[in-house]
Amino acid sequence: MAKITRRNFIKTTGAASAVGLVGFPQISAAMKHGGGKKVVVVGGGIGGATCARYIKMADAGIDVTLIEPKANYHTCFMSNEVLGGDRPIDSIKFGYDRLASEGINVVKDTVSAIDTSAKKVTTSGGKTMAYDRCVVAPGIDFKYDLIEGYDAKVAMKVPHAWQAGPQTATLLKQIQGMKDGGTVVICPPPNPFRCPPGPYERASLIAKYLQENKPKSKILILDSKPKFSKQGLFVQGWKKLYGFGTDNSMIDWVDATQTDNGIAKVDAGAMTVTTKFGDTHKADVLNVIPAQKAGKIAHMAGLTKGDWCPVDKGTFESTIAKGVHVIGDASIASKMPKSGYAANSQGKVCAAAVVAMLNGDEPGTASWINTCYSIVGKDYGISVAAVYRLGKDDKGGQLITPVKGAGGLTPKDASAEHLRREVGYAHSWFNNITRDVFG
Repeated sequence: MAKITRRNFIKTTGAASAVGLVGFPQISAAMKHGGGKKVVVVGGGIGGATCARYIKMADAGIDVTLIEPKANYHTCFMSNEVLGGDRPIDSIKFGYDRLASEGINVVKDTVSAIDTSAKKVTTSGGKTMAYDRCVVAPGIDFKYDLIEGYDAKVAMKVPHAWQAGPQTATLLKQIQGMKDGGTVVICPPPNPFRCPPGPYERASLIAKYLQENKPKSKILILDSKPKFSKQGLFVQGWKKLYGFGTDNSMIDWVDATQTDNGIAKVDAGAMTVTTKFGDTHKADVLNVIPAQKAGKIAHMAGLTKGDWCPVDKGTFESTIAKGVHVIGDASIASKMPKSGYAANSQGKVCAAAVVAMLNGDEPGTASWINTCYSIVGKDYGISVAAVYRLGKDDKGGQLITPVKGAGGLTPKDASAEHLRREVGYAHSWFNNITRDVFG
């Protein structure tokens, strides 16, 4: 692993196939076993759909049921390109027909309860399903109570758009309808949250759209953090493309020291946001992204400790409920970010572990991979990549930690051609991972 160069890593994970890089060798070895067991996967996002598909590929005899309330899933990754006017929203929409054609029982319903003692899942539609192992991939929920005047209903007008789909379309319409000279205010959440670079890519691509269509407009980022993911690379791009740091900058970033760690209040009627310092800012378009926690069903099923779900890092089995695995954004996965690629990687590792356990085998040694692309502007992409392995922390506990020498960041002295290729790699990665997940 240590001999993997960043260039080859990006070429492999971006321009080549995302299938099989993590978990697949272990899964292939499991194909010789029989099945006959039942697995219920709760949640059809990136982690859940990946896990369901790879369990079925590994052992066709296992009865795999995927429960998801939505007919289609919109990926959060590449949704910022929708907001920048560079991608139609239908291009990030995926259904479950191909998973069903591969023998997975896809149930369109909402899970209302998980009885971890009786090993049964109940849906709001009245179905009860027994399982031998359950995989919970609930994604995120929002801590609305931390912001006065902001809740799920208000978010229909002041969208967070942090679960892609209808709110992405709403925010896009607001940006397109804004007058030239208007201000877009973006309020990123505190750590930890889904897609750490996402708010700053969003600011970048909205700035690109405004530069091309409404050049007198501005973007104001009111942050709850003193620093953010890939900050040096973003700032470098903002300086080059949007005049960051000058009097004519299209993007202004206000850090946590100037907001007192975020915003305190939203007035949807007046379209204002007030920081914890008491400063009030008027917006023409307001994008508030609240603090986050594990999806609702994880809390209802008692799988959480605080906001997130503790798991055995090697198998993603819950440390609270035996026979239940939690993957994706909801899990506590040490130094892995809460990202789509991380969820995909965790889904494969979890699938391998579930198949092994159901067949009476020991799970193999886990490893993971993550690449996070961000598009800053036209022909200007940046990325961070890492390979992860299971280790131990100072107290002897499990820790998912990056492998030194594998992966890395886009170089600060990257050429224009390198930055252009990063955009191409990002698009290739998107095509590959969505095919890997949804068939």
